[in-house]
Amino acid sequence: MKNILVLFLLISLSSCSEKENPEPETELTGIYPVEELLYFGDKNLPTDNITTYEGIELGRKLFYDKRLSSDGTVSCATCHKQELAFTDGKAKSIGVNNAEMSVSAMSLVNLTWNNRLTWDGKSQTLEEQAFLPMENHLEMNQDADITAQILSATDEYPVLFEAAFGSEEITPQKITKALAQFERTLISNNSKYDKYLRGEYQATESELRGIQLFFTHPEAEQGIRGGNCGDCHLGSLTSGSTLGFEGLHNNGLDNDENLEEGLFSVTQNSYDKGKFRTPSLRNIALTAPYMHDGRFQTLEEVIEHYDVGVQKSQTLSTLITAASNDFITDPNGEVRLALTEQEKQDIIAFLEMLTDEDFITNPAFSEPKQ
Repeated sequence: MKNILVLFLLISLSSCSEKENPEPETELTGIYPVEELLYFGDKNLPTDNITTYEGIELGRKLFYDKRLSSDGTVSCATCHKQELAFTDGKAKSIGVNNAEMSVSAMSLVNLTWNNRLTWDGKSQTLEEQAFLPMENHLEMNQDADITAQILSATDEYPVLFEAAFGSEEITPQKITKALAQFERTLISNNSKYDKYLRGEYQATESELRGIQLFFTHPEAEQGIRGGNCGDCHLGSLTSGSTLGFEGLHNNGLDNDENLEEGLFSVTQNSYDKGKFRTPSLRNIALTAPYMHDGRFQTLEEVIEHYDVGVQKSQTLSTLITAASNDFITDPNGEVRLALTEQEKQDIIAFLEMLTDEDFITNPAFSEPKQ
């Protein structure tokens, strides 16, 4: 299993900015050490699917295999391309038989620290999330048991499953476990912002202002200006809260008449209409178009939405309604953040700091050679 060679070093989570990849003399096998990244917070690791080098390699092969789909045209990588930070550049992704999905493909990044992994929040684990596309009629549209039978009939997969799970038997559960193990290694922690946090990069004046604005809740009465972004996109992960459904918000894309179901489809609670998962902004400059339905093409459009384009509705997040840099209360009750043009540019300068070139070029995340 030569593809397991040097995997640990290729997916190294070291905080060092300079990475060396000497050739090991023996294959690395067994448990994969997920190192601590203290500024990312608590990890969400299952006890019934320990990440191993063998499981990662199997999951990587499965991730790029189109035999998981009914017409042999779609793999996980079809909608999650590494060069686009594991998105696909489409407003709404395309599955089997050219079927258009209802949402865009979310970036697969730093998932070890998240516990709501779909736009509507229904998946709590990577194992659950990996299973859903396989049988979804718009995505892969293939019964997981049939997928297991197809893989069992190959020469290569029984050997890989035995190495990863101790048996040649291939089951849907093992398929999703292997996919989850690989996806847990998709860690982005070497952007300019990471280097700034580690003291390895001197941020520009605009980037420094952008960082301050991003993580500051505005208080006009106290003269505190802010972009209010960090109220939803928390901490260095820039992801939503991991507490229950707190990481899902109605961010004012539509009014009451046009609200999509979002979290309501999971909870059946009318208060949850229009709420969608707050995604990580890691590598955001690479993942256009934006929002769950890809309605915005540029970061400038996104900032403009939060500045003056928020639509009022009964479930609109109070984190948005309670934030403004303007002393004046709008007589029409409109929500406006009231950023200056310079502040908008500074926030975008920070967002561009989140691009991680190592993440999108790491060969350990790429399609394995045949």
